Amino acid sequence: MAGIYIHIPFCKQACSYCDFYFVTRKRLIDPFVDSLIKEIHSYRDTLYSNENIETVYLGGGTPSQLSSVQLKRIFDALGESFSLQPVEVTMEMNPDDVTPDYLKSLLDMGINRASMGVQSFDENLLQFMHRAHTKKEALAALESLQTAGFPTYTVDLIYGNPGQTLEMLGEDISQLLQYDPPHISAYSLTVEPQTRLGKQVKLGRISPPEDDLVAEHFDLLTKRFSSAGIEQYEVSNFSKPGKEAVHNSNYWNHENYLGLGPSAHSFWLLDDGGMRWENRSDIKNYMDDLSAGSSTDPEKLSMYSLAEERLMLGLRTKWGVGFDELRTRYNYELNPKQESWIEYQKEQGMLKTDGNVLRFTSEGLKIADLLIVDLLSKS
Repeated sequence: MAGIYIHIPFCKQACSYCDFYFVTRKRLIDPFVDSLIKEIHSYRDTLYSNENIETVYLGGGTPSQLSSVQLKRIFDALGESFSLQPVEVTMEMNPDDVTPDYLKSLLDMGINRASMGVQSFDENLLQFMHRAHTKKEALAALESLQTAGFPTYTVDLIYGNPGQTLEMLGEDISQLLQYDPPHISAYSLTVEPQTRLGKQVKLGRISPPEDDLVAEHFDLLTKRFSSAGIEQYEVSNFSKPGKEAVHNSNYWNHENYLGLGPSAHSFWLLDDGGMRWENRSDIKNYMDDLSAGSSTDPEKLSMYSLAEERLMLGLRTKWGVGFDELRTRYNYELNPKQESWIEYQKEQGMLKTDGNVLRFTSEGLKIADLLIVDLLSKS
């Protein structure tokens, strides 16, 4: 199974917390689509077009800034260049872009999973995040999603915001659960240095909440979602059974994927390791000289580094990582220090082994990133 990620780098405005690559110049959309189609066609009759493409993900930026006509041009080019056999085609969208007619056009062209960036229903928090939509627009968008007929969809929430109380988060959760979503991605607000939020924190104008309060936010999320039949399957992802994200799961399992568009990343597994490369985060460069858009120095990844990456990504999920997989796929064996650390964490209730598989417990998942760094430091 292989996937394609397409970065659509257009937004109405800059969210205060976001450090993804984007531009706000809508006049560039048409020439960008032309360049994207050229990049798609450049992969015809290559090693990368031989595999069946089973997942496509349109991220950003804000893909819903593109019209249905522009999106159809992109999908036509994909069909001309790759063997598309999609089980999941996801498109990110913002509530203020959504109308019933637009959603129907997306379904008609084969997009079968929507990713709605709600983040919060609290008007003050939406303004703090500098989101372009209102609570009213978010509610209307979710109504439209429910009636449009998407086989599945996901909604994004952000918790751990400055000034966000448990009561405020509880209201967001209650509002969202009224729509009975099949999948939710819930992210703790991260302060990135180059964002508006990062600069305000550095200047002392904003203080992020204490870690203990963020942990309480997380506990509330997991408890409320679980009660609604929406179970955690990855640190930041929750779903009803069978509604887990296929495309993202492929990232965690080291399946091949191509990244198209400025700033997009690609990964391809080789017999003796892997290769990862990225397109530059520069739309002018991308449109002026497509050959210069890709990194000229792809990163070659050894089996050892891939094994550590597989541990890092796999342990963030409910499925964990199999010892046999590490041994046979990556020729990787845990050393005595790591084995001793694992036994200690099992005694502390953070880890468990089910037969051949190593997994975090629900308590371990709360601090998964810290524990994974500790495990890999023993190698």
